[in-house]
Amino acid sequence: MNRLDGKVALISGAARGIGAETARLMVEAGARVAIGDVLDEQGRETAAALAGGNAGALYRRLDVTREEDWSAAIAETVARFGGLDILVNNAGMFLGKGIEEANLAEWHRLAGVNLTGVFLGTKLALPALRARGEHSPHGSAIVNLASVAGLVGSQLDPLYSMTKGGVTLFTKSVALECARKGYRIRVNSIHPGVIDTDMGAQTFAARARYAGTNDVEAARQRALSTHPIGRLGTPTDIAKGIVFLASDDAGFMTGAGLVVDGGLTAQ
Repeated sequence: MNRLDGKVALISGAARGIGAETARLMVEAGARVAIGDVLDEQGRETAAALAGGNAGALYRRLDVTREEDWSAAIAETVARFGGLDILVNNAGMFLGKGIEEANLAEWHRLAGVNLTGVFLGTKLALPALRARGEHSPHGSAIVNLASVAGLVGSQLDPLYSMTKGGVTLFTKSVALECARKGYRIRVNSIHPGVIDTDMGAQTFAARARYAGTNDVEAARQRALSTHPIGRLGTPTDIAKGIVFLASDDAGFMTGAGLVVDGGLTAQ
C-alpha cells in the first residue's frame, strides 16, 4: 500500500519547481492530483506527464488571488475525483527588493500571492476537506509553503519575510481553529532553505545586485556557504517533506512547522 492511496490533492503553483515535483511524488504515492497554476502550457504538460502513467491528474488555471479561480478549481477537483483530502498552498513569489526600493503596487502583488492566496485557498477548501476528513483515520491535511524567511529575518527581502512570517502564524492559528470547531483537518507548514529553482535563481540575482555586481555565480556560492550541509536544496527535498506532512505518517502533527533548510537556521 502506498502512503497516499485513495487521497485527492490540489496543489497551487504546481506547473513547475517544488509544486510539480510534489505532484509527481504524490502520484507515485497513490494520490490523484489537481495542478493549479497560471502557467497554462507548463501546467498542462505537467498534468499530461502524470496522467500518462495512468494516474489521475488534471490541470486547472488558478490565479490564487482570485476567489472565483479557487472555487472553480476546488469544484472541478471534487467533481473529477470525488472529494479533496489534501490542499498544498504552494504558489508564491519573491520580490527581491528592500523596503525603501519596493513600491506599494509591488507590495500588493507580493501580498496577493503569498498571503491572500493562502487565505483564499484555505477558506474555500475547508468544506471539501472537512467532508473527507470525517471518514479518514487521521483527517484531511493542509500544507502551507512558508520559508526560513518566515522564521528569521531576511537581509534581501524584508517584505517577503513579512509574508512568510504571516503564513507561519496563519498555519498555527488555522490548525487551532479547525481543532476548536471539531474539523478533522491537520494544518502544517514547511520551511525551505535556499532551493535550486527559478525562485532560488531570483535570490541569487538579488544578492548580486545588492553587492553591486552582476556575478550571480558568486552570489550563489555565498548562499551555498550559509548551508552547513554543504549543498543547496532541491525541489525533491521539499516535496518529500510535503508528502510526509500530507500523509497519515504525520497524523499527530498539526500547527507545526517542518524546517528543511540544510542547517541554515541552526546557526
